[in-house]
Amino acid sequence: MMSKLIPNGVWPTLITPFTETNEIDYAGVENLIKWYLERGVDGLFAVCQSSESFQLSVKERVQLAEFICKKVNGNVPVIAGGNFSDSLTGQVEEIKAMSQTGVTTVVLLANRLAHQAESETVWKQNLEYVLSQVPDIEFGLYECPSPYHRLIPADTLKWVASTNRFHFIKETSCNIEKIKEKLNAVQQTDLKIYNANSTTLLESLKLGVAGYSGIMANFHPDLYVWLMKHWSDEPEKARKLQDFLGVASVFEQQMYPTNAKYYIHLDGVNINYNSRVQNKANLTLNYKLELQQLHALSKQYSKEYIFQCCKEQ
Repeated sequence: MMSKLIPNGVWPTLITPFTETNEIDYAGVENLIKWYLERGVDGLFAVCQSSESFQLSVKERVQLAEFICKKVNGNVPVIAGGNFSDSLTGQVEEIKAMSQTGVTTVVLLANRLAHQAESETVWKQNLEYVLSQVPDIEFGLYECPSPYHRLIPADTLKWVASTNRFHFIKETSCNIEKIKEKLNAVQQTDLKIYNANSTTLLESLKLGVAGYSGIMANFHPDLYVWLMKHWSDEPEKARKLQDFLGVASVFEQQMYPTNAKYYIHLDGVNINYNSRVQNKANLTLNYKLELQQLHALSKQYSKEYIFQCCKEQ
């Protein structure tokens, strides 16, 4: 039975650790889950682009989601991407399989519902077909940048919300005006918008987004958790932290997700930084030094914001 419970807050896009033989490292996945939960995240977005899902087989994606749900054990809700196939019929079968893994919501990648040159009309027709084939499943949406970046216009999103089948969207425009338009379009509906962009996060929280679901929650999720909880009651500290988080987000351009795996390893988590999309040998000594410096700065902010906050309470 799937639930409509999608809490506000921080939803990391889970990375996938791999063994030296390029298999999913399930012990590493378990270590990662513990790391996320210890840092107070509100939910987990599994089997997404950060998970290297396009390099996973259908069987691997389903098994990975099952494993994550089992290890999370209800501590936070888990959502997962479910429509990677090229054909709509293939996507429907994937969605059905993913819905049985224990996830709260199956997330549809917007760019899988129509080809790049196809219109919004075609996109809507294809989505209507998918919805008709799985009438009892609740959904989220993800404006996934690969294999092409399809952003959902505000008027289309309003139509999506009117189906009453969608409760989450990972918004990836990195454009505060587009975010504002989408927020206005889904007012008084069950569809919540989660910003994937660190730079615009604080401003988007003021406008009413429900949370953050982005790459940098794989580096210092605890700082995003603090921002979500305290941006309105400690505005000066929130602005200072936003400045750091915005600058730190340039690391999204530095060999992600390999760099995130290396960073998390620096944090004491027992995973290596093998990847199916990148050669870890290309994570140069200079890249590693940059990550070590980011890690040191993040710990300073954690000490100032998290530890001090707990001490005061």
